[in-house]
Amino acid sequence: MNASWMQWVRGYVTIRVKGESTERLVNRALETGLQLWSIRRTSGGDLLCEVTVGDFFRLRPLLKETSCRIHVISRKGLPFWMVRLEKRLFFAGGLVLFFVGMYLLSSLIWSIDVKGNDRLSEEQILQVAKQEGLYPFQWSFRLADTDVLSKRLAQKLPGAAWVGVDKRGTKVTIQVVETTIPEVKPLLNPRHLVASTDAVVTQIMADVGRPVVTRNMRVKKGDVLISGILGDEGHTRNVVAKGSVKGIVWHEYDISSPLERQVKGYTGEKAVRWYAVVGDRALKLSGFGDPPFKTYETYRQLEKASWRTRTLPFGRMKETILETGIQNQTLTEEEAKSAGLLQARADILSKVGPGAEVRAENILHEKTDNGKVYMKVLFEVEQSITMERPLVQMQGD
Repeated sequence: MNASWMQWVRGYVTIRVKGESTERLVNRALETGLQLWSIRRTSGGDLLCEVTVGDFFRLRPLLKETSCRIHVISRKGLPFWMVRLEKRLFFAGGLVLFFVGMYLLSSLIWSIDVKGNDRLSEEQILQVAKQEGLYPFQWSFRLADTDVLSKRLAQKLPGAAWVGVDKRGTKVTIQVVETTIPEVKPLLNPRHLVASTDAVVTQIMADVGRPVVTRNMRVKKGDVLISGILGDEGHTRNVVAKGSVKGIVWHEYDISSPLERQVKGYTGEKAVRWYAVVGDRALKLSGFGDPPFKTYETYRQLEKASWRTRTLPFGRMKETILETGIQNQTLTEEEAKSAGLLQARADILSKVGPGAEVRAENILHEKTDNGKVYMKVLFEVEQSITMERPLVQMQGD
């Protein structure tokens, strides 16, 4: 029969009995009240059975009486299980501490992000959140419900129309919607829109005022494009002229482009460092000392640990250091010309303002000397040509 639960609690062993009087040993053991069970013969004539730990030691006088010998095959039950557990106590304790630590770390607030704020500073929002108990390294179970936090933050933040608090794992996001303040438009005096430079008009759109030029008309600097005076000679009204006028403007550039230039590139050599990351802190694990290169660029890749659907606040970071160097690059004359023209176009567009477009370019003069290509270029640029002129100044003139 199988061992009962009481026998398992007390502990029992499986023994092999050898000798010529094994049957007599069994009978004597049963006569004295010892518990033997699962008694069976082996092919070699030996006898196998189970006996409790207490009765095992009471067998010794009977062994001498019957001239038998016993050998323990296996040990089972609670006492033997406790002995094995004691040997692995440190492992079991470490396993328990690991899961406890995982639970505690996942119960902390590690980071708080603020989004949607413009006039309200992030420091001001975080200060108010701290007053409500929301700050890094706070226990999650000590926080109020997100709906309650949202209402309290909205009440304490001036200029906030709505505040939302979203908690996901160890990260909290505070979304702020600020109150819209109507833009105060400055008071403007009546004015004309006049030409800021000599040009040929290509587009004219008058929102307020009277246009006095047409498309393809050549204008000089200071000519009125959109007048701020409405009406006829008898009945006039001064307004703030508004609109846009574009025209073709000519820009002359002297360009010098070298046939040899230096460019920065990667040599192919690199070094790798590893960091252990907990929260916002990183501990270097490898690659100690200064970088092995004089000039280099650094790239970082963060890998955070995860458990189920949660992202845990620790992990590792790989830092790759790439060696850089300066290389000399030789250009053909055409490549040097293209590089010079490209730089000139970018310079023009950055100076004349948004919406400008280079319509054409004419190379007036070109030569190569002392390792450089020299050019005189005339650019045709379509750009805004308006500037303001108060009507008071016109009347004074």
